[in-house]
Amino acid sequence: MKRAKGKAKRQAEAEAAVAFARGFVATGLLSLFQDRLEPVRSRPNPRKILRHALQGGAALSAATLLAEALRRRDYATVATAAALGAGGVLAAEYLLTHRSNEEADLGQEEEKI
Repeated sequence: MKRAKGKAKRQAEAEAAVAFARGFVATGLLSLFQDRLEPVRSRPNPRKILRHALQGGAALSAATLLAEALRRRDYATVATAAALGAGGVLAAEYLLTHRSNEEADLGQEEEKI
């Protein structure tokens, strides 16, 4: 019986990896091409596209694990998947938004009167 649980766990991990890849690509493409037909739009911001892609991958991966855990009525895994998904989305938001704001501030010095 122990082998069956190990195999199910590896299968769930593989499904989560596939879900992450699907979410990453789908959200990255959406972010890249949305609102690009307007002539006044500048070129896309690669950091913003990466942030959206990572967030989409994390969200879809967590949702896939959560749905499977709900089907099995494994509520501890449901809570864990939800928390990890939210953490992944927030981490991408913080790291890619916060760091770009710091880099923008580095080139500017305060003007003293």
